[in-house]
Amino acid sequence: MSLTLLGRSLLLLAFFLNCDGASAATGDGPDGEPVAGSARRIALWPNGVAPGDKPLAQAARIVERSTDPALPDRYITHVSAPYLVMYRPARPNGTALLVTPGGGYQRVVLDKEGSALVPAFVEQGGITLFVLRYRLPGEGRDDREAALADAQRALRLIRARAGEWQLDPRRIGVIGFSAGGHLAARLGNGFDQPAYPATDAIDRASARPDFQLLVYPVIDMAGADAHPGSRERLLGARPEPALQRRYSMQDQVRADTPPTFLVHAGDDAAVPVGNSLAFYSGLLRAGVPAELHVFPHGGHGFGTRGIAGLTTAAWPRLALDWIAAQGTEHTP
Repeated sequence: MSLTLLGRSLLLLAFFLNCDGASAATGDGPDGEPVAGSARRIALWPNGVAPGDKPLAQAARIVERSTDPALPDRYITHVSAPYLVMYRPARPNGTALLVTPGGGYQRVVLDKEGSALVPAFVEQGGITLFVLRYRLPGEGRDDREAALADAQRALRLIRARAGEWQLDPRRIGVIGFSAGGHLAARLGNGFDQPAYPATDAIDRASARPDFQLLVYPVIDMAGADAHPGSRERLLGARPEPALQRRYSMQDQVRADTPPTFLVHAGDDAAVPVGNSLAFYSGLLRAGVPAELHVFPHGGHGFGTRGIAGLTTAAWPRLALDWIAAQGTEHTP
């Protein structure tokens, strides 16, 4: 599943030099993000801004954390006009994944849990990816539902335009990483809970993912395994116990929560594996089909990188096999 260093370098060079879509002349996406090659930008909301929201006083900022040009690791903050970046395979198999990257509800990761998924999931798996640049709480807006509103809108938009993109509207899932895993779980548990007022025909489509994948997800907001930074940014410095329980996703699982695939490393010191274990237990209690993979090594935030030689490197292949089986497996 891994590319050679030369192949990876050429792929990333093409990513930054080419462009597509409305801004093809410059290659600059919203907020100046380069969007390149076969990737395409898709605005989430009419006129760019979500209903009831307003542009932030501070412009969006993109930061590069990596010193290796072959392995970019950017993140974005202060998103005012949320959008998707779509990556289509040469031969789409009809399956789509909405990607909600992590960042502790402080930032949205762009590469490690976004474009780096392309080789395994798009090029090899034939899946169409839609990577979400979502709004964050605490950036001049007092709205902890903003990210969920963006996720609901994104899922509805993908489903409403499935025919245009050669997608099966019954095979649209979500994959979330770290705090983005919390957002994905919120979408799976609360797809029918209004997070924003309907704006157009797209909002008549269902926001329920057909399946969900959660990779080292933040789940618990109340117990010892809670991620303090994510909790504080989403719920405030001293949230009431009832609010913590409301946003603890293991306590919000329903019978119609989508089938779930979970990945975690046992040595994750940032978001303990207890988060995935708790969610898996909640899924079992609700009778929701679930698959859990706990690998001994990998730490936190590995995505598809830095795990060569570890058993953890098997997770994308396991995920693709699981996705392919969705809708085909039947309990005896």
